[in-house]
Parts: sequence; C-alpha cells; structure tokens
Amino acid sequence: MKEELFLIVEEPIDVPALVKKVERREAGAITTFIGTVREWTKGKRTVYLEYQAYKPMAVKMMKVIDQEIKEKWPDTKIAITHRIGQLDITDIAVVIAVSSPHRKAAYEANEYAIERIKQIVPIWKKEHWEDGQTWLGDQLETVPYPSGKPIIKE
Repeated sequence: MKEELFLIVEEPIDVPALVKKVERREAGAITTFIGTVREWTKGKRTVYLEYQAYKPMAVKMMKVIDQEIKEKWPDTKIAITHRIGQLDITDIAVVIAVSSPHRKAAYEANEYAIERIKQIVPIWKKEHWEDGQTWLGDQLETVPYPSGKPIIKE
C-alpha cells in the first residue's frame, strides 16, 4: 500500500509518523514545520479556530506544491498534513516535513511549502474571539468569506 504524503485530517496530527514518511538513506537533513493555533491575532484574543477545507482540491494543490518543490529542490521529499475542525489554542494545525541530502534545501523547501499552502490550498478558517466576534476567511487573513466558504473554481 502506498503511503499518503498529503492529507487533510480531523484528528490530531502524529508528528513522528509524518517525519517517518520522508526519512530515507540519502537524506542528511529533515526539517519540520509545525503550525499551531496562537492566542492573539491583531490584538484580539482567540478562543479557538475552526478550519474547513475543500478536501479533494486541497490534496490536489498540495501535490502541485510538491511538484514545484521538486523543480526547485530536486532531491527533496515532502509530506504535509493539515488538520480541520475545531482547534484550541496550541493545537497543531499543520505539519510539513521535508528531507534532503543537505539542510539548506530542506529549510528552503519547507518555508516555501507553508507560504504556498496559505496561497493556493483551499483551506479556510473561522476565528472565534474572546469578545464574541468571529472572522472567517483565507489563511493569509486578508480575504473574508461572508458566505462561509471561498468560491472554488476547479
């Protein structure tokens, strides 16, 4: 059975299991990025977040990111898991693991991956703040989704 490198899940992410997916004999470096739910956003105290995703397209776009990374850093291997549903403060929302023969490529590819996830992967969030207000929109926190989700063109 082929191991899935790109997942959208509703349960807590198993970080060591994700790292195992990119381990290989030729890799001298593995970097991980662990994105967690922070308490403060633009001066407002967050109580919890709700992540939603268009799952099939999200996985498809993660695979696009994988191809982009392979073009820029040919000897890398990447795995990405993003959690959806309600997440509390300090919960892990996303984990990216990248292996490479050398550390510089692993660091660069990992940073590139998180930036691209926020740009092109159809995952959005609703922030619930302490004062009872909410905000629903993209992961860059720049585009609101008044209808509750983005307009997705396949």
